[in-house]
Amino acid sequence: MIKEITAQELDPQRFISGKVEEINAAVGDGMAINALSGGVDSSTVTMLGHRALGERLRTVFIENGLMREGESRQVADLFSELGVKVEIVDAREEFFAALQGLTDPEEKREAITQTFYREVFGRLVKDSGAKHLLQGTILTDVDETVAGIKRQHNVFEQLGIDPRDAFGYHIIEPLIQLRKDGVRKVGEALGLPAELFGRIPFPGPALSARVIGAVTSERIATVRQATVIVERLLEDRGAFQYMAILHADRVTGMRDGKRDYGQQIEVRCWDSVDARTATPTNLPFDVLEQLAREILDEVPGVVSVTYNIAPKPPSTIEAV
Repeated sequence: MIKEITAQELDPQRFISGKVEEINAAVGDGMAINALSGGVDSSTVTMLGHRALGERLRTVFIENGLMREGESRQVADLFSELGVKVEIVDAREEFFAALQGLTDPEEKREAITQTFYREVFGRLVKDSGAKHLLQGTILTDVDETVAGIKRQHNVFEQLGIDPRDAFGYHIIEPLIQLRKDGVRKVGEALGLPAELFGRIPFPGPALSARVIGAVTSERIATVRQATVIVERLLEDRGAFQYMAILHADRVTGMRDGKRDYGQQIEVRCWDSVDARTATPTNLPFDVLEQLAREILDEVPGVVSVTYNIAPKPPSTIEAV
């Protein structure tokens, strides 16, 4: 049973000191590898690990082909300014090969999990001689996985999986007692700029969690283009999270007086504190119209744009 530390009771500096000691005790004189995606959780873990281990922490950004536009370079540059060297590892071919032919959400998540932990990080850990992987699992990840809502790619021990037996290394999870609002407080206390500790959540499976059905490079490119528009138009709305979802079925549309059998983008925008519950943001209709207009004009093949108005529960924040 994991003892939750709520954001209200959290003392960030005391938490940081304790976790730095824990990381040092776990790693000893060795080194650890850190998985950085640029999200709030992984960014906070990166700074914790950097404070604890310094040069004995190897920080890598896995370019899996599923990230947002320009994300790997942007994140690496931001952390370079914070004194943290980030190594970008190109694993795009491996991830798309693992996802080929899969449409079931849990099968896709499992393929990403195995590729990430067994193939890519397994190789990196073996090559470096590291015995530990540092990652930003939070309590909400565990809750949703154990409850059977969806398998989060970074949860193992709570499912009876020992990472040392499964992958050959130990996983350190210093944020596992916190939820998103607590992680933001720790990230701010560690010196992360607001553009990092205040960043909207982004799923571990990245844009594959926003493609319903088959994941191909072409379909990822479609949802990536729509994501650029959604994030630009909604970034000042004060919402917890917002995204574009690409649906599986094609829908009937019209262009130039002829049928255009195209694709459908669903826009989601959420108000929430800790992601356990959420309600759709009450966006003005002119904003919804602008979202639709720009997506239809700028994203090839899209003929329909919808807005999700179902709360969590019974919906979830991500589509798959």
